[in-house]
Amino acid sequence: MKKKWLSPLALIFAVLLFLAACGGDDSEGGEEAGDPSTDPEMIQIATGGTSGTYYPLGGEMASIISDNTDVSADAISSNASAENVLSLENGDIEIAFVQTDVVAHGVEGINAFEDETVENVQAMGSLYPETIQIVTTDDTGIESVEDLEGMTVSVGAPGSGTYINAEQILEVHGMSIDDIDAQNLDFDESTGGIQDGNIDAAFITAGTPTGAVEGLTASVDVSIVPLEQDKIDELIDAYPYYAEDTVEEGTYGLDEDVGTVAVLAALAVNSSLSEDLVYEMTKAIYENAEGMAHDKASFITPDSALEGIDIEVHPGAQKYFDEEGIE
Repeated sequence: MKKKWLSPLALIFAVLLFLAACGGDDSEGGEEAGDPSTDPEMIQIATGGTSGTYYPLGGEMASIISDNTDVSADAISSNASAENVLSLENGDIEIAFVQTDVVAHGVEGINAFEDETVENVQAMGSLYPETIQIVTTDDTGIESVEDLEGMTVSVGAPGSGTYINAEQILEVHGMSIDDIDAQNLDFDESTGGIQDGNIDAAFITAGTPTGAVEGLTASVDVSIVPLEQDKIDELIDAYPYYAEDTVEEGTYGLDEDVGTVAVLAALAVNSSLSEDLVYEMTKAIYENAEGMAHDKASFITPDSALEGIDIEVHPGAQKYFDEEGIE
């Protein structure tokens, strides 16, 4: 039997098909999530308002990333946690400061995220306690959460971490947002309103000392409303991501420690970033945190970086923590 050989034309056609198939595979692979070739050369870190803790820390982290990795980073102001989570989900930014409770709500699809469950956001690591501060002045006569009833109180933007904290604290005191004249103000607007006498108090969730509150002390005698121990315990039982905390004597000129609660500030990333890039950025931040100027930098250590994290950790960050022996 004679062997059948391909004609030259058929052979050329077969080779072209083979090459086209190989080229298609390469192109498709390059677009997969987590591929280093899709990483941006410039990343944005969403922080919070310019008078909070997120913004100055974000600026220092942007410098650290730019100096220690192959990408350039820029810190931008934002409306903080809830907005940041959605911006990450939509791919508008690459890294964001978030409250651990808020990002967990996003993954669960509750509270501010009932209409949009978050799927593209992973944790980089936690940073420091974010203290829930109910800020007022000595002149208002507000000495307890119950005294807020009927008062004009800033609770942050609807759906924000601060707003949810306010809701939950009022809840354990048998109250709701409807029991106060709620104002949706950012930190600067809140302290400005207190200074001008337009509002009586403000919920502010941020690392202490908070710049906006420190600025307020120049014109008024600041008071922080305490939470009683039984209410702290009740809140933590209902919402385990809270932790007992203290605004220490001397902060804002306080004469004594004030008992309250805190959540954790954390960094989250868009899950499409490659393992290599997130590893390098995580390593850069946690190994250079001691050089940051902000008071809260002392809390930023690998040893505590997985505390309070209730969502999936990005593989790049997990690789770094595994190398450090952090469980």
